[in-house]
Amino acid sequence: MTMVSAFAPYVLALLILVLILYSLRILREYERGVIFLLGRFWKVKGPGMIIVVPIVQQMVRVDLRIRVLDVPTQDVISRDNVSVKVNAVVYYRVLDAQLAIIQVENFEAATSQLAQTTLRSVLGQQQLDEMLAERDRLNADIQRILDEQTDAWGIKVSNVELKHVDLDQSMVRAIAKQAEAERMRRAKILNAEGELQAAEKLLNAAEILSGNPKALHLRYIGALHDIAGERTSTIVFPLPIEFLQALRPAGTTEDSES
Repeated sequence: MTMVSAFAPYVLALLILVLILYSLRILREYERGVIFLLGRFWKVKGPGMIIVVPIVQQMVRVDLRIRVLDVPTQDVISRDNVSVKVNAVVYYRVLDAQLAIIQVENFEAATSQLAQTTLRSVLGQQQLDEMLAERDRLNADIQRILDEQTDAWGIKVSNVELKHVDLDQSMVRAIAKQAEAERMRRAKILNAEGELQAAEKLLNAAEILSGNPKALHLRYIGALHDIAGERTSTIVFPLPIEFLQALRPAGTTEDSES
């Protein structure tokens, strides 16, 4: 009995030391510990070193850093009945560790499922052209809806980015044909506008030449110069009537008329 009583204080001290070491928890700067006392929420602790009494208290560790959620590829039917495959990435973080642990069983899985359904719902209301050309607006709409619905879980969705919008090969060929037809339409419009402008300029030039014989003679000389510069064996010189009348001797017209 004497030896047992002699070692009893040391054994008790050792048990107390082990209990203290087992109760110590170290939380990093980006971590918080949600403490439950006999099954009821008590408080949120951290960062730093904290004590969690075994059996009486339990701690759930929560990471507050921004998380990257890769949304799996979703089959979406657009408003104009085009089937596409879309995937996205979501950036979110836990703002309230208490709500993230108490209000939802698994906030990571819940956020992932909510992101998938929201992605299909938002994109299903858009036409294909809007999916391809208005990604910034769609990203903002999805982010706003997710942020509103996850606010009760203590989660903040900071950003959503659509990664890929994949189409079937048949739809890709149809879009290429549509783009080619649009380019041809624009080319024809530009050509018609050019012809109209050229016709207007030619009409103005004809009016100016018809009202000024000297300008007409200068234009004739310029035409002869252009023809002489060509490498042809036969050259035809067009002579306007006005030029022939100018070469006729004076009084010839009156004699022929009489």
